[in-house]
Amino acid sequence: MENNSTAVTEFILLGLSQNPRVQSVLFFLFLTVYSTTWIGNLTIIISVIRTPNLHTPMYFLLANLAVIDISESSVTSLKMLWDLFFHTNTISYNWCIAQIFFIHLTGGAVVFLLVAMAVDRYIAIYKPLRYLVIMNREVCIGLVAGSWLGGFAHSIVQIGILIQLPFCQSNILDNFFCDIPQLIKLACADTYIPELLMVCNSGLLLTLIFFILLVSYTVILVKIRAHVTEGKNKALSTCAAQIMVMSLNFVPGMFVYDRPFKVFPGDKVASVLYSLLTPMLNSMIFTLRNTEMKNTIRKLTRNFLLSERTKPSLCVHERET
Repeated sequence: MENNSTAVTEFILLGLSQNPRVQSVLFFLFLTVYSTTWIGNLTIIISVIRTPNLHTPMYFLLANLAVIDISESSVTSLKMLWDLFFHTNTISYNWCIAQIFFIHLTGGAVVFLLVAMAVDRYIAIYKPLRYLVIMNREVCIGLVAGSWLGGFAHSIVQIGILIQLPFCQSNILDNFFCDIPQLIKLACADTYIPELLMVCNSGLLLTLIFFILLVSYTVILVKIRAHVTEGKNKALSTCAAQIMVMSLNFVPGMFVYDRPFKVFPGDKVASVLYSLLTPMLNSMIFTLRNTEMKNTIRKLTRNFLLSERTKPSLCVHERET
């Protein structure tokens, strides 16, 4: 058994389909999803950077969520698109471990950043006069840094447990990317304790944070409905958007990680939702439900188009002079 851990050097990803025609359709479908993810989240980032009115704690956290969404989507999308286009289905052991690390790094960062966004809304509603004092620049940067550190701690614990397991028999993963539930079942060792540790570090942690956030947002919504008069609709819309994003991030993850690792047919659907669709939907939800963000995007787009139209005339004027 001493050399069993090095017996498997690569894994075979079964993906979403083995049919070449279906793979071609899936390639264009998920290329569209990935492109939309980049466009939507990059639009949020640029809008927040370029617009002084959006230089507030809430939009600072939203822009950082957009950065994480792009990162999270890229971890799984790039490899999947490569495999669909070239009809390949293998990944080396080292790249598989690296992919799992970055999936849980970005996934953990999203979870902790959503907690920070809930704290931001709580302070904005309950301490409106001291909001900007409490949520100053240093605190906001600390919350973002803490989110990444929390994601790193979560991920490195997973990897630390995983790399100790020997893989010496089957190397077939029934998914389109490397993830713990499928990989841990391939280990040629007793995985009962590692599974319990990973369920506690992923599933139970997700469930605990999810219910804490649900209670927190319930308290915030009660406060808004009972006491807030000015800007009530805006506050309700912002909280509703954050609750929708929170649910999209937590519920599929709890379905996959909140149980001893048994592979279910629905796992692939949940994986597509939280790794590919959710990063795209996050930006859509925040831009479509946020009037200030929509107006800012329209204004920036209008200014960009006007500047593009005036460039030819300026060039002609320069040549004439």
